[in-house]
Amino acid sequence: MAQLPAGDVPLGDGVIRRLFRRPPADVDPASWQQVLATVPWVAALDDARAERLRMLAARFLRDKAITPIGGLALDDADRTTLAALCCLPLLEFGAEGLHGWSELLVYPDAFRVDRSHVDAAGVMHEWEDDLAGEAWEHGPLVLSWADVGADLASPRDGCCVVVHEMVHKLDALDGVLDGTPPLPRAWQREWARDFQQAYDGFVERVDRGLHTRLDPYAAEAPEEFFAVCSEYHFSDPALLARELPAVAAHLLRLYGPSPFARA
Repeated sequence: MAQLPAGDVPLGDGVIRRLFRRPPADVDPASWQQVLATVPWVAALDDARAERLRMLAARFLRDKAITPIGGLALDDADRTTLAALCCLPLLEFGAEGLHGWSELLVYPDAFRVDRSHVDAAGVMHEWEDDLAGEAWEHGPLVLSWADVGADLASPRDGCCVVVHEMVHKLDALDGVLDGTPPLPRAWQREWARDFQQAYDGFVERVDRGLHTRLDPYAAEAPEEFFAVCSEYHFSDPALLARELPAVAAHLLRLYGPSPFARA
């Protein structure tokens, strides 16, 4: 059969949509069953939210490159575990929370980064940090696989490095890393008021050397306060509600109920 020259092929809107349609996202069933069996936060979800998370994880696996570093090997179940953990904070927010970046880098263990800071006197200070995770505002998300495993082994200890770094990505969606994710205007005003009040009180306690039930790292900056409190929402929601009830209420609205809310 004769073939029309390329310039003469009639392409209707439907044909164009089919040509450029992305393949449907899905997760390998065996890998998802392993996630259900080994990831406590996922295992504790009700069926409807677990299915929502599965679809978000599928979208993550389709759209994000997961790159192991330093000889680390990740199988399909490992990658699905990372995708599910990254999507936990997006159960209510949705896949829009995945916008703005394209790669997850995974080191075998804590990784070292060089830091520098010029103080008020103009003096340059340089040092090295060993990190469990980092979220570049305009680049990849970086994780330590060993620290991910430690969080999975102790899911109620107030720590989840994947949630912490994903919250930074969520925070940065409005173009400013300031402890406030994109929200409707009225809610944003309430959020800013309640978080600022809670953050100021927390910083005062830390500066005075008083004991805090929450990780004092939350006093580093408003964005770290948001990220650390989010870790507690998922890992110890009862403690967060006792210590910072207004913050806990906002995070419940943002994320939906913690998987451990009824535990």
